[in-house]
Amino acid sequence: MKLQNTLIIEESGLSHYNTAFHQLLKPLSRHEFERSAKRHHVGQKLRSASRWDQFIGLAMSQLSGRQSLRDIESNLASQRNKLYHLGAKPVARSTLARINEKQPAELYEELFYKLLKRCQSAPSKHKFRFKNPLISLDASHIDLSVKIFPWAKISKDKASVKLNVGLNHGNMLPEFVAINDGIEHDMVEGRQCQFSKDSIVVFDKGYIDYQWFVRLTQQGVYFVTRQRPNCVYSVLEEHKVLTSKGVLKDQTIQLDSDHAKKRGAPKLRRMEFVGKETGKHFVFITNHFDLAASTIAAIYKDRWQVELFFKAVKQNLKISAFVGTSRNAILTQVWIAMITYLLLAFARHSAKAGWTVQRIMRVIQVNLFERKNLKEILQPDPGRQKKNGPQMRLIA
Repeated sequence: MKLQNTLIIEESGLSHYNTAFHQLLKPLSRHEFERSAKRHHVGQKLRSASRWDQFIGLAMSQLSGRQSLRDIESNLASQRNKLYHLGAKPVARSTLARINEKQPAELYEELFYKLLKRCQSAPSKHKFRFKNPLISLDASHIDLSVKIFPWAKISKDKASVKLNVGLNHGNMLPEFVAINDGIEHDMVEGRQCQFSKDSIVVFDKGYIDYQWFVRLTQQGVYFVTRQRPNCVYSVLEEHKVLTSKGVLKDQTIQLDSDHAKKRGAPKLRRMEFVGKETGKHFVFITNHFDLAASTIAAIYKDRWQVELFFKAVKQNLKISAFVGTSRNAILTQVWIAMITYLLLAFARHSAKAGWTVQRIMRVIQVNLFERKNLKEILQPDPGRQKKNGPQMRLIA
């Protein structure tokens, strides 16, 4: 009789699975989380809710599109039984607001980098022939209201925090992430980045710093950027160019300004390039002398990937509508959003080939608390759906 019941359950498609949310969280170690939570704790012991409850609530809000503390509270309450299997429980909005404000956001920064190490074990390959890791470095403002967030004020009528990212083109993961005040210059965080030897880092003119160029060169790190219009330099050598590929000049130069000389600026390679499609004129500088000039131009063009990353994060994760007003609450929400992105990226290996993180998120959003195999959610079998057919039909 028991075997018969089991077969009935399996045939009806009701075999037991944890929720999609539970499966999505598998890369996280609960033991590591609790150890980190103890290190990043202030004040008295939490009684009505834990940091894990906070994380589950805010991660759920990222994946399901919850917009307010009241919305999060009601959604958690409606899923009480399924939260039990996650080791979490519903949290009152007042409690969640207090934890967001008081408990350090550094917990989630640490958790992000621990999870990143696991994600980096996945295969990584960019579209270029060279084997060097390719990283785009950029920053994007997260706009805030001056009236609600006066601590984030950057001008009379603007407020923001800045999300700094070093995006690895091989796996499309943010290898470096920092969040700082919107008023700080990009180079403040740029100097803190640690790149592996032989990496190629591409960035815009906002990151130009001759002393930093020296340090990158000494570390064996290559960079590609655009030359500033007022740059003072002398040409040491002219190289042959292929005008058919849009390359106008390829030179070895030495920066001659007093500013550059004081900082010991290294010899650089300067290239002028004209885009075939747009006709726009670009001037690139780099410390890489071996790659073709057209490849250098293509590397800078591919920097657009980091812009697409910012667009995907802002459109799909909740980092524009915030459930707190303090700096710590904002940082907590942004770091949990970045952790959520990593979890979705980690699940990508279970998805159909070519699926983006954005598409994965949209599919998971409607299946978050469904007891389905995550792989089946991300790799639906059209044949099986056609065989089962619709369960309800209109009779003429």
